[in-house]
Amino acid sequence: MSSKSVGIIYKHHHEPARKEALKLNAWFGNRGITVFCQEMTAEIAEGGVFRKNLAIPKDVDWVVVLGGDGTLLGAARQVGRYGVPILGVNLGGLGFLTCIPLEQLYSAVETMVSGGLQVESRMMLETKVLRNENEVIRFQVLNDVVINKNTLARIIDLDVAIDDVFVTTFRADGLIISTPTGSTAYNLSAGGPILYPTVETFVLTPICPFTLTNRPIIVPDSAVIGIEMGRESEETVILTFDGQVGFDLHHGDKVNIYKSKEKINLFKPPGQDHFRILRTKLMWGGGTYNKDAEAS
Repeated sequence: MSSKSVGIIYKHHHEPARKEALKLNAWFGNRGITVFCQEMTAEIAEGGVFRKNLAIPKDVDWVVVLGGDGTLLGAARQVGRYGVPILGVNLGGLGFLTCIPLEQLYSAVETMVSGGLQVESRMMLETKVLRNENEVIRFQVLNDVVINKNTLARIIDLDVAIDDVFVTTFRADGLIISTPTGSTAYNLSAGGPILYPTVETFVLTPICPFTLTNRPIIVPDSAVIGIEMGRESEETVILTFDGQVGFDLHHGDKVNIYKSKEKINLFKPPGQDHFRILRTKLMWGGGTYNKDAEAS
């Protein structure tokens, strides 16, 4: 391996992404940088742990993701958890995670290679499911863990404890446990708060609660969330990781969710900040604020 190496992960079954990956592969190769280029693949289960079949070494210097936020979430779970910084390039509109537009790709990677891009660390959650006191699955997410029913029928009862202290029984269509990074995803749609992406906390947000006083709860990152189904459900209850991987829950399963020991490092896009992305994605008003005028 040369002194520098890069991984390129591109969107699954997306020809424009594949073509851009080949062009970028050549660009890095012309600069003497070793390239590992691979299409995002489906996740497989290995002993209760889901993995993606990626061949990108964990010790590459950078990873460039070509696609959308979903592609980056998968890449983050596979290689990002080793601490390698990720540059997210969106091939469509602006994304919350893949916030580099395609027309800025080469200027961004030039700055990345020269060491001019800042890196921002994001917390992850880890989920462990115990069935008859045996661990049946363990999974890490960058965005969220969601428990919901598989049909439009009855609501489900979820008994929730924080650090072994009972909180309440959420009677709802489901429950979202979100990181700050994921607070602008399903959590936001369900009425949860937007969290600044680098704060050390996460949020529990019920989905369509039966009791309107059941509101989102923000907890410190040191908390351990314990969840059990309060009564046996006639419908299938699904545990979903980052909206991409599902796992069927059985009555009596114990779900523990807590901060992962590993973090994801994302390159901050040049010339953009979190609030500018929010204004663009959520179509907030631009306002007339001028920091230079305020300073004077």
